[in-house]
Amino acid sequence: MSLTLPAGLSVSAEVDKFISTAADSIVVDGERRPARSGRTLESVDPATGAPLATIAAGDAADVDAAVASARSAFEHSWGRLPPAARGRLLLGFADLVDEHAEELATLETLDAGKPLTEALYIDAAYTAETIRYYAGWATKLHGDVLPVSPAVGEAFVYTRREPLGVVGAIVPWNFPMLITSWKIGPALAAGNTVVLKPSEMTSLTAVRLAELALEAGLPPGALNVVTGFGPEAGQALAEHPDVDKVTFTGSTATGRRIVNASAGNLKQVALELGGKSPNIVFADADLDQAVPGAFTGIFLNQGEVCCAGSRAYVEAPVYDEFVERLTAAAGKVRLGHGLADGTDMGPLVSAGQRDRVVGYIESGVAEGATPASAAATPAGGYFVAPTIFTGVTDSMTIAREEIFGPVLSVLRFESEDDVVVRANASRYGLAAGVWTTDLRKAHRMAAVLQAGTVWINAYNMMDPTAPFGGCKESGFGRDLGVDAVRSYTHPKTVWVGLD
Repeated sequence: MSLTLPAGLSVSAEVDKFISTAADSIVVDGERRPARSGRTLESVDPATGAPLATIAAGDAADVDAAVASARSAFEHSWGRLPPAARGRLLLGFADLVDEHAEELATLETLDAGKPLTEALYIDAAYTAETIRYYAGWATKLHGDVLPVSPAVGEAFVYTRREPLGVVGAIVPWNFPMLITSWKIGPALAAGNTVVLKPSEMTSLTAVRLAELALEAGLPPGALNVVTGFGPEAGQALAEHPDVDKVTFTGSTATGRRIVNASAGNLKQVALELGGKSPNIVFADADLDQAVPGAFTGIFLNQGEVCCAGSRAYVEAPVYDEFVERLTAAAGKVRLGHGLADGTDMGPLVSAGQRDRVVGYIESGVAEGATPASAAATPAGGYFVAPTIFTGVTDSMTIAREEIFGPVLSVLRFESEDDVVVRANASRYGLAAGVWTTDLRKAHRMAAVLQAGTVWINAYNMMDPTAPFGGCKESGFGRDLGVDAVRSYTHPKTVWVGLD
């Protein structure tokens, strides 16, 4: 397929060539290939609605082949490498991601719509840093010697940390490359092999990462990719009897299906799901920090962020000023193609996602909230201007359901006790933000908010060392940090009788 871009925009020959060969997007046993069925799907540039690439539409047969390849690599190559050798290969992989950062970021922008600056300085940069962080963990997973007191005799007892085996990783379309690194980094460092299933809407960087992993020296089968639709490829991976763990980031509804699918062989499951995160601004907050913090909290990546601060609770004395300043900032946002100079915000990922977000905006108006947006929306593509709702009550749909777009509900509160109850009155528990200059209040709030991450006078800060995940219907398990890498191992206890 020939890549078509708006006038004045272009990509490197390397990117254009890769897109033209995207139909061979399944990577099994170190080779790119089409789907066994020969079926394909078409991905779209969300900034124009024009076709972007033809992708292989894999299904259960392709998953079977990928899992068999991963099992063989686990038993005969990657799983048998000394930890230091795994670490060195992963460091080389991270270096290659850095070397190809602009190419990867361009592919991510074309696929997902996000501005190139975000794709380059957030997605590509932190993908390399995450893989590099976990390369260091390859030599640091160890067991313990246990001070046992058996009822009979004497014994020397120790534990070993061993990899689980084959990991199925299913990643979403909002941060396809970055979240892939969250899954494959710890899984590979611990000695597991991986079958990766990217979103059918954003598969390009997954395939390119698999190529770079092979170039870095990872053996064939250590990292496999099966592109395709969720009900066919994703479901087959979640159900597969030779997969030892499934790790998933995406919607709560899909997470429930994965739990059900995993029951066949009782495989381990880790889920990072939806959110409706409260971002709480107290009257004593520094608004020079809180306003841009709230802006980033909801409008980064077009609002397509699972931990987006989509409920801004603002204490009554500063409510009007906060709304005025935030609305003025939103009105200056420049929407456009992610490759165009000066673009602040790109399109949503698909026509369906745009229509879903617009539907929520319409429901907010119908239920009595007042929208404000002054940003111009380009013609063509799947754009939605940043929208700020005032006059919102907790019972409104826009205040309860995850929208996954650039839509913010601003709610007034009167006291600390009041806002805690309202912030926690959600079926989600992924993240929360607190803005205050009172250190005691900040720590009180961090303790009582029901969320996996609480940011104080900050929002959307991430680091490979800091675990990320949620509670309630936001899922269970953690990405990032030592918690993640240990979750891809199991402890084995060894008893040695000394009598």
